Amino acid sequence: MRLLQYNNDGGLSLTKDFAGDEIPEYAILSHTWGADTEEVTYKDVIDGTGKNKIGFKKIQFCGEQARRDGLQYFWVDTCCIDKSNNIELQRSINSMFRWYRDSAKCYVFLEDVPTANIDTTDHGPLPWESAFRRSRWFTRGWTLQELIAPKYIEFFSKHQELLGDKKSLERYICEITKIPSQALRESPLDTFNVAERMSWIATRKTTYEEDIVYSLLGIFDVYLPLIYGEGRDNAKERLREAINRKEKGTLAIC
Repeated sequence: MRLLQYNNDGGLSLTKDFAGDEIPEYAILSHTWGADTEEVTYKDVIDGTGKNKIGFKKIQFCGEQARRDGLQYFWVDTCCIDKSNNIELQRSINSMFRWYRDSAKCYVFLEDVPTANIDTTDHGPLPWESAFRRSRWFTRGWTLQELIAPKYIEFFSKHQELLGDKKSLERYICEITKIPSQALRESPLDTFNVAERMSWIATRKTTYEEDIVYSLLGIFDVYLPLIYGEGRDNAKERLREAINRKEKGTLAIC
C-alpha cells in the first residue's frame, strides 16, 4: 500500500509500497471521480505535476485534514495506485475494502453539497440536507464499500466544512441507501444474507460495467482476478461461484 505525505517543503510525495504490519496509521479519502483529465494521477505525483488540475483540491483537503487529526500519511485512490501496472491494479481492487476498513479516519468529500450556515439548534431540516440526500456519492458503486468498511467516517461539504460523521448522520444514510443501521455499525457482514447485500448495490452505477461486480468483492469477502471486457453478466457469474464456494453450497444469487 503506497501512501501520500507532505514533504518539509510542502510538496507531496509517495511513500514506498508498504505491506502487512509495516503499514503506518493513515487517513483515506472517499469521493466521486470527475473526468480523467481532472484527476491527479500516480504519474502526476511522481513528476511533480497536477497541481493545476481540479482534483488536486481534494488531495490537499485530505492531507490537511489528516494533519489536523495528527496523521502523517493519507491515501487517495486517484494517485496512490499505478494503474498502468496490471498486477498492482488487481491487487489494489482486491485489497480496497481492507484498506478502507483499516484506516484511522475516512473523509468523505461531497463536492456537490454546499453549506450555508450550519445550525443544528432546531429540529427542522438541516440547510444542506436536500443536497446531501441527492449527492452523487450515494449513487456510485465503489462508494458502497467506502461507506461500510471504515470505522470512523466524517462527511465534508464542497467548502470543506464538517457535516457530521457516520454515527450522527446514520438516520439520513439509512434512509438514502436502504442499508440497515447494523451494517453501518460494524456488524459482521455475513449476518446479512447474500440477497440483502446484493440489494445495497441495486441502484448504484459504475463507469465500467464490470466494476459494479468488482466493487462487491469486499462486501462478500471474496477475491477475483479482474477481466475488463468480460461484461457484467460474466463478472456476476464468477462472483456467484466465489460466493457459493465461500458459503459452501448456499443458494446462488439471482
